[in-house]
Amino acid sequence: MEEIRLNKFLSEMGVCSRREADRFVESGRVLVNGKPAELGQKIRETDEITLDGKPVAAEQKDKPVLIAFNKPRGIVCTTSAKDRATNIIEYINYPVRIFPIGRLDKDSEGIILLTNQGDLVNKINRQRYGHEKEYVVRCKKKLTKTFLTKMSQGVEILIPVIDASDKDKKKARGREYVTVTTRPCQVTQLDDHSFDIILTQGLNRQIRRMCDALGNYVDRLKRIRVMNIELSDLPEGQWRDVTEEELAELNRLIEKDT
Repeated sequence: MEEIRLNKFLSEMGVCSRREADRFVESGRVLVNGKPAELGQKIRETDEITLDGKPVAAEQKDKPVLIAFNKPRGIVCTTSAKDRATNIIEYINYPVRIFPIGRLDKDSEGIILLTNQGDLVNKINRQRYGHEKEYVVRCKKKLTKTFLTKMSQGVEILIPVIDASDKDKKKARGREYVTVTTRPCQVTQLDDHSFDIILTQGLNRQIRRMCDALGNYVDRLKRIRVMNIELSDLPEGQWRDVTEEELAELNRLIEKDT
């Protein structure tokens, strides 16, 4: 019988992303044939898989879902119980299980995509593909030409080791944070305090860390586009289905970079 990695199976069933599946395995929430699962474990279709005591079977797979949500500030995109703020999944209360593609930190707002398609999450989140995400940022201090130039050329920032690439993790040498220089990006000034920025990577709190490193601080941060899918006039706190045309273009962009 053909074998498949457990995290890929859980992802394809719409349970979670592969990364989240690995976290579930590490925390002992996943059993295979009644025994605790192991990282990297492969399974067969005859194996019995449970998550938190509930069976996960191929016939339970839901119809593919992909929605765009205008996240308000104060909503978190993680399932961790450490933050008492409202969770994005609880807030949307979608009828089938979905999960966010990437993150948008608690203090930020704007568009975020959610789906039950694990493979789609993995393809979009892979930083090496350089998928664009566009933001409008308002800073507390007045913008300078030097600040805008440095933002566009790349800024040296500190990020948690857990969020670093495998290559950058090797630089950590036991430290909790590692130094990373951001990729060059497109920056356009909008007014004395605001600018538009298009990133092709998604480091933890990247824009905030870039501004901090240059002595300025984010007052408001709003994501207005993920690849070809735009926020447009979607009201805050509301979601919409991604259109067939948007999905076709999204798949084209993904396949182009694979």
